[in-house]
Amino acid sequence: MLEHSQPPHLHGFAMTPDRRSPSRDSSPPAPGEAEARQPDLAGLERPALEALVAGAGLPAYRGRQIFRWVHRRGATDFAAMTDLPLEVRGQLAERFRLETPRVAGREVSSDGTTKFLLALSDGRHIEAVFIPDTPAQTFCVSTQVGCAMRCVFCLTGKMGMVRNLTAGEIAGQVRVLARELGLRDTPFNVVLMGMGEPLHNYDATMSALRILADGHGFALPARRVMLSTVGVLPALERLASESYMPNLAVSLHATTEELRDALVPVNRKYGLADLIEACRRFPVKRRARITFEYVLLAGVNDTAADARRLVRLLSGLRAKVNLIPLNAAAGIPFERPSDARVDAFAHVLAEKGVTVSVRKSRGRDIRAACGQLIVEGAAPSPAQRLARLMQEH
Repeated sequence: MLEHSQPPHLHGFAMTPDRRSPSRDSSPPAPGEAEARQPDLAGLERPALEALVAGAGLPAYRGRQIFRWVHRRGATDFAAMTDLPLEVRGQLAERFRLETPRVAGREVSSDGTTKFLLALSDGRHIEAVFIPDTPAQTFCVSTQVGCAMRCVFCLTGKMGMVRNLTAGEIAGQVRVLARELGLRDTPFNVVLMGMGEPLHNYDATMSALRILADGHGFALPARRVMLSTVGVLPALERLASESYMPNLAVSLHATTEELRDALVPVNRKYGLADLIEACRRFPVKRRARITFEYVLLAGVNDTAADARRLVRLLSGLRAKVNLIPLNAAAGIPFERPSDARVDAFAHVLAEKGVTVSVRKSRGRDIRAACGQLIVEGAAPSPAQRLARLMQEH
């Protein structure tokens, strides 16, 4: 079946192999994290928060109250928690902190997509995107500052890896967007397709999802969450055993080992054949499918032969293919294929019984579309400087 849709997916793709253990959190900690600091209660799952508060001499139920204030009501300081005694609020402020990303800027696209520039406590910046009417309201959030995957068609990958986000910083993006957009009481989707590779920051990503899923907070069901990965296989195997199972999207982009080696460097460590086999083993919920994302690059991976190989590759899988015509940008050495070329590719898949959608790009005019998220830190990388210069001329 051929579908032309506006799926709620946005991705900052990218990633280079971490030769140590990509399934673990191996990037440098945020500045100051190694120092003795007040614990950030906004980054704790509710059971851990209750235990920490109890260890500080307060009743455990105070932890539940704090969790509800932060994740259901959006409180950003203890003073706002008016059902806690004033003395308790003072004690909490002395011993703990509540971290919330700060909105440092926003841009609104002609199609209603809104990109938020968010400042973190260490001065780093990330981007998150609101995509309206997809048909649901969708928040696209980041899991890292930069990305280690280095997919060659993605601006985020050109930043390189700066650091992992904490669970609080990941969940905090959802709190901020819900507050800023007035959607706290409105159902929304969350896609982990912003800056970074979620499975390269596995522990913090899954902790953030458990925070968002907690019934004392957003109570976000797994069916409203999609996690996109280029295929960090040890972490993908871990994900298969999680009790909270988000929808899975796999960033494929090629149908041969050689081409995927060139486009998605992590393929040199975790090959295409092994990735597909891991997907065959992955537990897929009833009536659900694994989404395979495929960025179409003119003259590179967009031929009828590529489409036929993709059909064979996915044979027997409960799969949906999401075709993404490249969102061209300065510094990306590829072109977007013609609409006719995209349609021809899609029809080859549809004629063979593969469910396929062609993603409508959202937010291209504000550099908020798939693969276009990039921010500059205090010391921009050469690639960042080049991309910015090319955009200005």
